[in-house]
Amino acid sequence: MNKPLRRASIFCLALIVALMGWATWIQGAKAGEYKEDPHNPRVAIGKYAAPLGNILVGGEPVTGSAATSSTLKYKRTYRDGPLYAPVTGFTSQIFGHNQLESLYGDLLDGSDSRLQSPADALTRTRAKGGDVATTIDPAVQKAGYRALDGKKGAAVAMDPATGRILGMVSTPSYDPGTFAGSDGSDQKAWKKMSADPDHPEVNRALRQPLPPGSTFKLVVAAAALENGLYSSVDEPTHSPDPYTLPHTRTKLTNENASAPCKNADIRTALQYSCNTVFAKMAVDLGKDKVKAQAEKFGFNDGKVDTPVRAGKSVYPSGMDEAQTALSGIGQFDDQATPLQMAMVSSALANGGELKKPQMADKLTDGGGNTVQDFGPAAYGDGKAVSAHTAGQLKSAMQTVVDKGTGSGAKIGGLTVGGKTGTAQHGVDNSGTPYAWFVSYAEDGKGHRVAVAVMVEDGHAARNEVSGNGLAAPTARAMMKAALR
Repeated sequence: MNKPLRRASIFCLALIVALMGWATWIQGAKAGEYKEDPHNPRVAIGKYAAPLGNILVGGEPVTGSAATSSTLKYKRTYRDGPLYAPVTGFTSQIFGHNQLESLYGDLLDGSDSRLQSPADALTRTRAKGGDVATTIDPAVQKAGYRALDGKKGAAVAMDPATGRILGMVSTPSYDPGTFAGSDGSDQKAWKKMSADPDHPEVNRALRQPLPPGSTFKLVVAAAALENGLYSSVDEPTHSPDPYTLPHTRTKLTNENASAPCKNADIRTALQYSCNTVFAKMAVDLGKDKVKAQAEKFGFNDGKVDTPVRAGKSVYPSGMDEAQTALSGIGQFDDQATPLQMAMVSSALANGGELKKPQMADKLTDGGGNTVQDFGPAAYGDGKAVSAHTAGQLKSAMQTVVDKGTGSGAKIGGLTVGGKTGTAQHGVDNSGTPYAWFVSYAEDGKGHRVAVAVMVEDGHAARNEVSGNGLAAPTARAMMKAALR
C-alpha cells in the first residue's frame, strides 16, 4: 500500500473509532440525561401515552385522564378543579406541572422505578401510573372554600395530633383542567389566568407570607411564659397605656381606647388584643428570646415541606428596641403564611407538641399496593412549648372566643379558642388591612382541629376589616366540618 493511501485509511479508521465512541457515549453515559430532557418530545409522548395515576381526596380521585386526538394521547382532567387546585397543582401538556402533580409526577405517569415489575424493567416497559392519597378531608375543604367565596384569602386546617392537613383553601382559585391540553383554548385559559390581577395561580395558604398582625401575640405570650417573664396568663404585666416606643417619642395606643390594657394580664391582653402589653413584652424579653420561640413554631425555616414547600415565614433579626416592640404585635417585618399560623395554633392545641404538617398520606402503585406511607413526624425536636404554657394559652384563647374579639368562632357543643388579627400594610398603613383568625376546637372526646385563616380583601371598607368579622366565620365553618 502506498503512503498516501495508507494515511487516508488510517484517517478513515480514526473517524470510525471516534464515531463509535461518540455513539457509545450518547447511548450510554448521556442516555438518561437526554431521556429526561423536557425538550425531548419523547418525554411528553411517553408521559401522556396512557392515563395518568390519580390524586385522591377522601379515597376518591379528584383527577382523571381524557383521550385526545393528538400525539399526546391523554390529557389530565380535574373534578372540582378550583376547589382542589391548591392541593393538586396542575399538569399541562404545554405549561408543565407543579405541586403534587410535579413532586409525584414519576409515580403518576408510571416512570417511578418503584412501580416496575422485573418484567417491566427487563423490557423497559412503563408501568401503570400510581396514585397519591392525600390527607385532605373533602368536607373541611368544601366548608372553607364556600366560606371564603368572593374573598381574596386562604385557610389551613390541621389535625394537631398528627400534623395531617385536613383543608387547604386559596381564593380566588383557578381550574387546572382549562389548560391541561395543548390546543388554542388551553393557551387562552393560561393567558387569562396569568393576566388576572388577583393572581389566582398563587397558593396563598403556602406561598404568600404576610404580616400576621395580632395573631403573633400568641408567640410573644408563649415566649414570656417559657422564659419566666410571667408565671401565668393571669399574672398582671407591667404595661403602661399608651406605651412610648423605646428611644422615640412615638406613643403606641390600642385599637379600643377604653379597653383595660394598663398592666393587664396576658388573658385580658389577648381578650382585648392590647398592643401596648405585647409591644412592651417583646422589648422586655428581647428580640433574641422572641426569635427563639418563633423558630420553635417554624418561623425562619425555609424548608417546611408538606411535601409542597411552603414560603418562608420570617421573624426578623437586627432590630432595635422600637422595631422589636412593633414586631411583638405582628408588624414591622414579621411575615407568616396561613400554614405557619396553623402550626402555632396546632402546637398549643396539642399540649405544646408540634407535628410536621403533611398533605400526602400514602403512595400506591397501579394495583393499589402501598409504595410509601407517610406517618406522623415531629417538627424539629417536637416541643414548641411546655404543656403548662400550652394549657395556659389554650385557656386564654377560649376567653378570646367566649368574651373577647373572637366571638364569631363560637360553635355549640365544642370548646373553641382563638385569636384575631388585623395587620396593617402599605405606606403609612394606607392599604386595606389583612384580617386574620387563628383558632382550635375540640369536642371533649379527644378530637381536635387547628385552623388559620387570612383574608386580604382589598374591596372591603377599611372600617369593616377585622379578624372576627372577615376571617373567623371561615375558621368556624372548617372546625365544625372537621369535628362534625
